[in-house]
Amino acid sequence: MLDEIRALLVLQDRDRKLLAVDQDLGKLPQDLAREKNRLRDDEEALRMAHDALMAAELEVKKHEMDAQTRRTTIARLKQQQFETRKNEEYQALAHEIVRYEKDVDQLETAELEAMEKVDQLRETQRDAESALAKTRAMVDEDLAKIAARGERMKQLREELLAERAQLAASASEELMPLYERLMKTKNGVAVVALVDDKCQGCFMKVIPSTIVSVHSGEEVTRCENCGRILHAEP
Repeated sequence: MLDEIRALLVLQDRDRKLLAVDQDLGKLPQDLAREKNRLRDDEEALRMAHDALMAAELEVKKHEMDAQTRRTTIARLKQQQFETRKNEEYQALAHEIVRYEKDVDQLETAELEAMEKVDQLRETQRDAESALAKTRAMVDEDLAKIAARGERMKQLREELLAERAQLAASASEELMPLYERLMKTKNGVAVVALVDDKCQGCFMKVIPSTIVSVHSGEEVTRCENCGRILHAEP
């Protein structure tokens, strides 16, 4: 194998590692967003539980106020009943008092039912808070892992870039432009082996003269199908 080809293979290895690292770094924002989105369902469940509890507590307060208003009315009617001297007016007031007392009984029953509902909703809210806390703890842990992975990837990238610069500086000046172009146009694979007379880049069989040239190891040979640089299988 030509020394120039061997040098390009080492350089290609570093470049492919760099591509993988860059892909991982490019996915980090999506990974972070996905983790944060895991909180949405639990946050929505807690919001709904909170809103339902607030509505139920308002319902309790409303029944309590309505019942108190009717108790005040009953007291006023009884005072009027005490002051009246007309039997018909007395009886009419008595009927009104009975009606308002029934309203009070119904409102008190509704208030008790609403209070039971409040207790249930408070439990629901506590469960939602607990679920959110657990999810947030897991998300925070995963976010920390993603951040740590990002830092490792950045450090590895710097190391690979430094090593790549040294390798590129020592590579063949004549081959580097071709290599760089192939790396961009051939999905990060510029130099491939010839196996069973087939290019391992495009997996097409090459012509006999190409096979002879590759195995002789005397000159740089390219696949006539895809243009990649070929080397003999180790």
